[in-house]
Amino acid sequence: MESRVFILSPARLDGKRADVLFHPRTPFPLAMKLRTIEGAPIGEVFRFLSGLYFRGKLAYAARFARPPIPLIGPAPPPRPLKAAWIGSGVLVITSNRGMVPAETRVCLEHLEAFAQTDIHQDEREFRAPLDRDAALLQKDIGEGEVVLLGSIASKKYVEPLLGVFGDRLLFPSDFVGRGDMSRGGLLLRKVDEGAELPYIPVKGAVRHGARPPRLSPRKRA
Repeated sequence: MESRVFILSPARLDGKRADVLFHPRTPFPLAMKLRTIEGAPIGEVFRFLSGLYFRGKLAYAARFARPPIPLIGPAPPPRPLKAAWIGSGVLVITSNRGMVPAETRVCLEHLEAFAQTDIHQDEREFRAPLDRDAALLQKDIGEGEVVLLGSIASKKYVEPLLGVFGDRLLFPSDFVGRGDMSRGGLLLRKVDEGAELPYIPVKGAVRHGARPPRLSPRKRA
């Protein structure tokens, strides 16, 4: 079975939820973690910042990712493991560090640095690391699949990734016409069902469409 890696668009670092994390005296547990040397997984941080949408993306990607098996590289000892950097197969886009595995731990200083860079396809500090990691992923994933869980209507993620992956960049076709909350809810339902969504190439796809019917209430076990 071919490997499959998911690329998750980032959460915003402004707004009320971000204020909770950045406030110097907040007793919120996640904020306190971010003030330690160990920090907290970036997936956990972005899940808090974004709410339902990122929670759905993270849960779905963790459920269905198939990371490539690391291979020993050709360099002299100690030889690096190719593809080991991909981790669990769930990569999160950052504003100025390219893509990192969702389990990568970050501290408050990292978030403050992220907040200094505008996420835009023409912003060099955002684009250069993303181009670098996308090229590395293309090399290390072989014939595997790359699936974007993020807005396909915005150029800020799609343009850089298409420039590297072309027809190989996929997305869930059921995303078309849905808002962020609906996408998050849909992904969580698919995790509950243990069933993946169909994927189609981003290139040439219809990225805007009619709003689909509302989701039925989520069944709880």
